[in-house]
Amino acid sequence: MSDILSRPLPLPCGAVLPNRLAKAAMTEGLATPRGVPTEALATLYSLWSDGGAGLLLSGNIQIDRDHLERPGNVVIDRLPDDEMKAALSRWASAATRNGNHFWAQLSHGGRQTQKIVNPHPKAPSAVKVGLPGGQFGEPVALTVDEIRELVQRFAEAAVACQQAGFTGVQVHAAHGYLMSSFLSPRTNQRDDDYGGSLENRARALLDTVRAVRAAVGPQFPVAVKLNSADFQKGGFAFEDSLQVAQWLQEAGVDLVEISGGTYEQPKLLDIEGIEAVEEQNVAHSTLAREAYFVDFAQAMQEKVDIPLMVTGGFRRRDAMEQALKSGAADLIGIGRPMCVDTDAPARLLAGAEELKRYEKQLALFPAWLSFLTKINALRSIAGFAVQYWFYAQLDELGKAGKPAPEMSVMTATRRIMGLQKELLAGRDA
Repeated sequence: MSDILSRPLPLPCGAVLPNRLAKAAMTEGLATPRGVPTEALATLYSLWSDGGAGLLLSGNIQIDRDHLERPGNVVIDRLPDDEMKAALSRWASAATRNGNHFWAQLSHGGRQTQKIVNPHPKAPSAVKVGLPGGQFGEPVALTVDEIRELVQRFAEAAVACQQAGFTGVQVHAAHGYLMSSFLSPRTNQRDDDYGGSLENRARALLDTVRAVRAAVGPQFPVAVKLNSADFQKGGFAFEDSLQVAQWLQEAGVDLVEISGGTYEQPKLLDIEGIEAVEEQNVAHSTLAREAYFVDFAQAMQEKVDIPLMVTGGFRRRDAMEQALKSGAADLIGIGRPMCVDTDAPARLLAGAEELKRYEKQLALFPAWLSFLTKINALRSIAGFAVQYWFYAQLDELGKAGKPAPEMSVMTATRRIMGLQKELLAGRDA
């Protein structure tokens, strides 16, 4: 058995990750209505810290309470008070108790903020999310002064996390959230210094990275989650991503995580989008059947020297080892399996051949109704309902200390929807 998964990963800033396995960022929904981390969040991350990964990435920590990814996000949108400082410190302490790294994923929901949170979210341009159902509001274009203020908010949030005991930060610039939507010509239709050319569209992200780096110092890990592509016609393409990755390297980033897609084209979740996937100019390999974005990382390695993390689809140890040995990835991200098996990394390091899959539990329709998933709209609904099953597992882990894999998708959906209503009611109180 190869030992490549257990090899340390040195970063440009001088920090070293203990091994090549990372718990990828997954939205937890376990903060208070005010966005303060709860004991449940600390319990969840203590389990993951014991689980063997060299790096844990938090779910979305929002820098603006009016632009949540979902109710229950942690929020640092001003200098933290004593309650927030204590809660962040408890969370960081629990998440690093096994000697692993714990990085804060800093984000802003942008136009993908739900209407129930903000009916008029701020975005690069007034381009509404093109999904049916009226879930998202009418965006309002940010002013230049507002963009500059948001850059500083990212930096202030990074310092707050550093002081609390987090060992690094990741700026979320993927999946259609604010920084990602700046990069896309489809959602960024500005004609000032923040729109038009790729250089201008990348300005907000690069300004943010530079501000964060200046705030936390040269020896604190700073990472970016970047779309390989939006996979939408007229969106952020792979050639753009290659260039942005090179600029990020020049800006002093220590790690780039390669992902892809938006709410309208949720490539990462393997869910049917509202339009055909826009194919990208990248060579395909057999590894892509196991990991969604490994081919993009392989091509990107030819342009940058900084470590790359690949997340999405990995289940087999041999595929992870192949990705590392081939140079396609320097770090393997594991997401959904750790919603049930919190020690999945330790199992792989001990020689497990494959992580468990939960297809039986995730069947939304009985077998005799499976034909319904051939309808695009229902396929999307089924895909997002499955997400609620994983949300419910995190809720169980945080509050009960163990998962509930026997829970049905429908039960999980009702549970999470009820919890989100409670969080919204508390937020408005």
